[in-house]
Amino acid sequence: MAILNILQYPDPRLYTVAKPVDNVDAKIQKLIDDMAETMYDAPGIGLAATQVNVHEQIIVIDTSENKKKLQVFINPKISTKSGSQDYDEGCLSVPGVYETVTRAESIVVEALDRNGKPFKIEADGLLAVCIQHEMDHLLGKVFVQYLSPLKQNRIKTKMQKMQRGR
Repeated sequence: MAILNILQYPDPRLYTVAKPVDNVDAKIQKLIDDMAETMYDAPGIGLAATQVNVHEQIIVIDTSENKKKLQVFINPKISTKSGSQDYDEGCLSVPGVYETVTRAESIVVEALDRNGKPFKIEADGLLAVCIQHEMDHLLGKVFVQYLSPLKQNRIKTKMQKMQRGR
């Protein structure tokens, strides 16, 4: 396994729309393992392949306290959304920035697991927020795009200063 490089906002590669995974093979499973290791190391609770510059529809999530309940979503699709909730979101591609975003409160997601087997899950609360946040990455969208233009510019400036300071 390996720790992958996480793209930092406003890197233009974060705006790339991911393609569906055609075949869940050993290469995809190695990528899943590397993404999980990268997410846990960061530390975070979700990571989309787009964030590590792989533009395929793969998400890893673990919202558990003990970090032992990894969930893998390949080619995820939301079939049902209901309600709405405001949540303070952060992102491994936008370190140190937390802003309130409104998302669906409850969702039903259909996807493939790490072995390519289809499954369906109902999610609410933090898990629903996390799935929607990571699916946005697969669509080439970063959570700061939900904010006002003024906040977006402030965050972009802050991130660019941080990156120059490295």
